[in-house]
Amino acid sequence: MNVTDRLLLDTHVWVWLSLGTPGVIKPAPLKRLAAADRNHPLHVSILSVWEVAQLAAKARLHLSMPTKTWVERALGHPALRLVALDRPAIAVESNELPGTFHADPADRLLVATARIGGYTLVTRDRKILDYGKAGHVNVLGV
Repeated sequence: MNVTDRLLLDTHVWVWLSLGTPGVIKPAPLKRLAAADRNHPLHVSILSVWEVAQLAAKARLHLSMPTKTWVERALGHPALRLVALDRPAIAVESNELPGTFHADPADRLLVATARIGGYTLVTRDRKILDYGKAGHVNVLGV
């Protein structure tokens, strides 16, 4: 992994890695993700914790343990760092994204977090990947 890489995982990528299903990720990006360590961690937004809890509550994500326990364990990996939504600029940016982007508030906040925090957003979400191709956010497709 490039030392300058600051990778922010989209919620689905974090879930895949945490559930031990990295086989759904293409080999080249998986190699970059696997190179993460304490000195070059992967980042997960607190928003992704909210999304996991929401998906579990709606039975769209089936976890083998209570959601709180799963989140604590998933975030306990030494190569992961939690990113707070504690910068007002992120909230503002999510409503003032350049170009055209869809209205999903979670995606808008993740993109704004990546832009403001200087992260590359790791995702399979086509709308985010297209937004990255337009030059508005750094992305790594999986």
